Amino acid sequence: MQKTALVIMAAGIGSRFGNGIKQLAPVGPEGEIIMDYSIHDALEAGFNKVVFIIRKDLEEEFRKVIGERIEKITEVEYAFQELDDLPEGFTRPQNRTKPWGTGQAVLAAKKVLDEPFVVINADDYYGKEAYVKVHDYLVQEQPADGRIHICMAGFRLGNTLSDNGSVTRGICNIENGQLTGVTETHDIFKTGTGAESRSGEEPKELNVKDLVSMNMWGLTPDFMETLYNGFVEFLDGLKPEEIKKEYLLPELVDQLIKTGRAQVDVLETKDTWFGVTYQEDKETVMKAFQDLTDKGVYPKGLYR
Repeated sequence: MQKTALVIMAAGIGSRFGNGIKQLAPVGPEGEIIMDYSIHDALEAGFNKVVFIIRKDLEEEFRKVIGERIEKITEVEYAFQELDDLPEGFTRPQNRTKPWGTGQAVLAAKKVLDEPFVVINADDYYGKEAYVKVHDYLVQEQPADGRIHICMAGFRLGNTLSDNGSVTRGICNIENGQLTGVTETHDIFKTGTGAESRSGEEPKELNVKDLVSMNMWGLTPDFMETLYNGFVEFLDGLKPEEIKKEYLLPELVDQLIKTGRAQVDVLETKDTWFGVTYQEDKETVMKAFQDLTDKGVYPKGLYR
């Protein structure tokens, strides 16, 4: 069986959620956290290794809440996203306190990844279909045409909205099943008829069937070298006034597409995404997992 890994970005603490580490908040009927369901779905789809990207100061609590449990059922590795973990020749600016972004987060796992992998956010629930599609893609042989071949799970906009406030979504531009670009769209609200963006002077109605990126990428070990080189370029070009600028995975992917260095296949999933963006979302998420359990989608007590 080919080795494939689930890489979970769990180094952040969500400020909009309020106090506490939202990635570790119990939401399932028996105290499960969102990551429990992500890992369950990924293993079911064929992934056979889990890599947690966390902050070093969260390690003890993280292992206690989920790590030790998962280590009993599959191979587990830990990677640490740290402000001072920079390529040789670079040092952290003295007044830099903001994390370097998702690009650096994934790069932190370079030493523990030798296999194709899917990257997800720790506090997002993606459903089962996306893991199956991404896994099937990663174990297929891709054309040897000099380009990087990677994939992205595309979710229908209408399946990613919050009842409790606005969201920002990257709406995908797609041609022949391939990503050509992403339009970052802010202040998206759910409405009685669908969705609209209120970021401009006038509300703009959006197509709820448009696919959006929820930061679920299917990547390869070779991609890590490109990710590293991109980080060097990012740091080289960083200006003193850009002290909060982040090295973001979607921005690198967009650059690779536009320069013809990568082909990104978009794999559509009709599953509903949900996450705890706002404190008020937690009740909705808990009800959703209870319903999924009642319907038999998940067993009572995931790892019993």
